[in-house]
Amino acid sequence: MTPQDTATQTRLQKQALRRQMRLQRDNDQDCWPAIVQNLCAEPHFARANTILLYSALPDEVPTRQLIEQLAGDGKTVLLPRVVSDTEMEFRRYTGDKDLQPGAFGIDEPTGSLFTDYHRIDVAVVPGMAFDRRGHRLGRGRGYYDRFLSRVHHLYKIGLCFPWQLVDAVPTDPHDILMDCVVSV
Repeated sequence: MTPQDTATQTRLQKQALRRQMRLQRDNDQDCWPAIVQNLCAEPHFARANTILLYSALPDEVPTRQLIEQLAGDGKTVLLPRVVSDTEMEFRRYTGDKDLQPGAFGIDEPTGSLFTDYHRIDVAVVPGMAFDRRGHRLGRGRGYYDRFLSRVHHLYKIGLCFPWQLVDAVPTDPHDILMDCVVSV
């Protein structure tokens, strides 16, 4: 099989897994408080002072209460803001009043731009599916993979519902591996 054939096969496998995940998205979403509790107990996360999080889509583990709690505890919370078809930037979370609907209907921050990436201790990354080896299936645009490929020191935590854990996620060479995956 040629490298082009392999890439096409992987792309088709990813598309099929995304379709499968969309069909399951209503399953067992009430367990999110336990997932967030497990995240808070994860040692790297518990020690972190500067945390990259995300504003959740309906099929992602909700993070709003966690974001508010962390900010209230004096942690620096960063949220992504999509700035082009290929890039996102990170802004400080300064409160719900400074969130506005952005790309894909996701609440995005309007706080100050954050570019001091070496100060980020942990990145909590959403996905459509994960496997126990740390492979992640995103939504196919590559925002997180592009960013994480440039910031090697970050401890990367995939956060997901139990139904989003699968036996194996198809991968490409450019896909970034999570250091751990947290669920219930």
